[in-house]
Amino acid sequence: MSPTPGQPAPDFAAPDQDGRLIRLADLRGQRVALYFYPKDDTPGCTAQACNLRDHQAELTAQNIQVIGVSVDGEAAHKKFALKYELPFPLLVDTDHKIVEAYGVWQEKKNYGKTYLGTVRTTFLIDAEGIIEKIIKKVDTQAHADQLLA
Repeated sequence: MSPTPGQPAPDFAAPDQDGRLIRLADLRGQRVALYFYPKDDTPGCTAQACNLRDHQAELTAQNIQVIGVSVDGEAAHKKFALKYELPFPLLVDTDHKIVEAYGVWQEKKNYGKTYLGTVRTTFLIDAEGIIEKIIKKVDTQAHADQLLA
């Protein structure tokens, strides 16, 4: 069951690409764009990450901290972040705790195969830890605009 706007965002604590522990509870007082993406260094995920990187100043001006989450490990995240100079944390969720808490680990179909994977979704969380908005139809080329709208 996915959380909905107006509900408290499920709390989490996970390491980022540099091994730093990031806790949602520690981010109170700022808005958080928690974006879930399927895989490091794939075309759509790269476009989305680079769009958020390129609009970092506008997001920061709106008091929005961007945090990416995928089920890839720390080494893959570190390589992805360095390759594209990503200025925000990418959380390691290899145990699927965060993707499951947010309801984005779902059945997917691709080329006739059915499998479980991360559904690209972004949760905008307000300064009090309440879900402000959920973006399910993510435009990877203009994601920052969707957050700022």
